[in-house]
Amino acid sequence: MNDKVQKDAPVLRLIEEIYLSNNGKYGYPRIAIELQRRGLVINEKRVARIMRENNIRATKKKRKYNSYKGTVGRLAPNILDRDFTTSGPYQKLGTDVTMFITQYGKLYLSPVIDFHTREILAYDLSEHPNMKQIRRMLNRLTQKHGESLSGAILHSDQGWQYQMLYYRKYLKEHNIVQSMSRKGNCLDNSPTENFFGRLKTEMYYDKEFSFKSLNELKQNIHRYIRYYNQERIVNRLKTSPIEYREKYYEQVI
Repeated sequence: MNDKVQKDAPVLRLIEEIYLSNNGKYGYPRIAIELQRRGLVINEKRVARIMRENNIRATKKKRKYNSYKGTVGRLAPNILDRDFTTSGPYQKLGTDVTMFITQYGKLYLSPVIDFHTREILAYDLSEHPNMKQIRRMLNRLTQKHGESLSGAILHSDQGWQYQMLYYRKYLKEHNIVQSMSRKGNCLDNSPTENFFGRLKTEMYYDKEFSFKSLNELKQNIHRYIRYYNQERIVNRLKTSPIEYREKYYEQVI
């Protein structure tokens, strides 16, 4: 037993370093990937055991904002029908709005996520979940990614924002295909819901009262999204979203 503890000690130090540098939210799969990226020959079972024996674990996620209002008709088909498989970037995208409740008021995040790379392609933070927020988000999306979006499917729930004529017309003008979930069915947009859960678990839950203002919370969300896009490992990709997209196009070229 003593020998095992001694052999695990240097690995434990690395696990603690990775765990703390990622806001204490990495579980054993991502920590194992990061250890392997650093050249350590180790499997997930050993990482899980060391973390379990030292009481190192990631926390779980909680709730979301619902923008559905009243009875609505089907303005766009559910094209994805829970099929989130892709063969490349910019094929299937998702959007939604999530809410942060603080002692200083509410803050709303509206992102667009690429289901292939899990990259946040564009987003907007606002104290009001109105159509201006959606317009800013769409403008940032098309300004940054331009013609790459042509033919992409953008999936959302049946929130009032996505039923507005402006939204539907904007997508059509940029050759983006609109897709909508069935009423009250969050599984129809699960990659977007999963992102919200990770974001709140990793940088918000248990810290709600540590932010001294809405502006401080905004800055933390900006930092997290940069970290998420550029550094945070996606389990199935074994790398960060932006790095995965860049490698994809290097291989294509």
